[in-house]
Amino acid sequence: MAGNGNLQMSRAGKTDEFYTQLSTIEQELNHYRAYFRDKIVFCNCDDPYESNFFKYFVIHFQEFGLKKLIATCYAASQVAYTQFPVPDVGEENRAEKKPYKIVITQVGQVTPPDTAPSDVAALLKNPNNQLSLLEGDGDFRSQECLELLEECDLVATNPPFSLMKEYIPLLIQRGKQFIILGNLNHITFREVKPFVLEGSMWLGYHSGHFWFRVPPNYEAKGTDYKQDADGQKWRRMGNSCWFTNVDIPKRHVPLTLEAVYSPQRYPKYDDYDAIECGKYREIPADYGEVIGVPITYLPYHCPEQFEILALVTPKIDGKSKYKRLLIRRRPENGGAEHGQPAEVP
Repeated sequence: MAGNGNLQMSRAGKTDEFYTQLSTIEQELNHYRAYFRDKIVFCNCDDPYESNFFKYFVIHFQEFGLKKLIATCYAASQVAYTQFPVPDVGEENRAEKKPYKIVITQVGQVTPPDTAPSDVAALLKNPNNQLSLLEGDGDFRSQECLELLEECDLVATNPPFSLMKEYIPLLIQRGKQFIILGNLNHITFREVKPFVLEGSMWLGYHSGHFWFRVPPNYEAKGTDYKQDADGQKWRRMGNSCWFTNVDIPKRHVPLTLEAVYSPQRYPKYDDYDAIECGKYREIPADYGEVIGVPITYLPYHCPEQFEILALVTPKIDGKSKYKRLLIRRRPENGGAEHGQPAEVP
């Protein structure tokens, strides 16, 4: 993903090589401007010749007051070594298209954001910036990339979706802050779910249906697919969202609740001491016990208003519902002091 689709393709064998639009990145990351000052940002799934994450931070390097920008790729991009050749790598490495890293510590004038990413060539004319080959394969789990991860303050990228089970735990276990693009269904993964429940990770500002650029060999789809006038293929992905552990103001804004509880409107589950609420907008304002809500509630979760108890697949009248987050109002916000549902996994 994000300029590192080869990792996704080779590791997962799937056609999910998606490239994030600069506008999508700007829409979210512009909210974090003040946070980036004096930070070392690592884009560890990003070829600098293709990645709009890398490009975004180059464009705003001085404005944000970044200390350093690092990007690594798993395998060389389709344009590197060709239109924008990687300098001084030797013919053997050039033929193999070895992966590389780029380290930026100084940025002068750059081209407008709607131009080709040829800024890299200009950046490398500055002796304070360096591009060098990686000894390994550039995988974010490789020793080289793990050492760079230890150096950084924050990770920002669109990681391979098929590797989220490994990617998110790696960042959290190593104590790194991050702003990464993912899919809301990733929270249902056994390896990711605990971080949501314990409050180690939450959602950023934007979620929904995002358009991604896909490579020429991408198979046409009947829905959520288009091809523009230039022949570029695009795919829209639903339930796209931003995962972060940066404490943003948005997560402390409580939901405005107006619905009124009634047993007929909110049936109880067969297997959990909780009521079913099919839409986050319909959470009853006058109910203090446990409520089951869809995972689409998560972008609106305020930890001071509700606590998340579990992620379950409950039943009503013997029929299974979709995944539900079990939530309860905090006591200071009208919730019960006790009554945690039994046998919550």
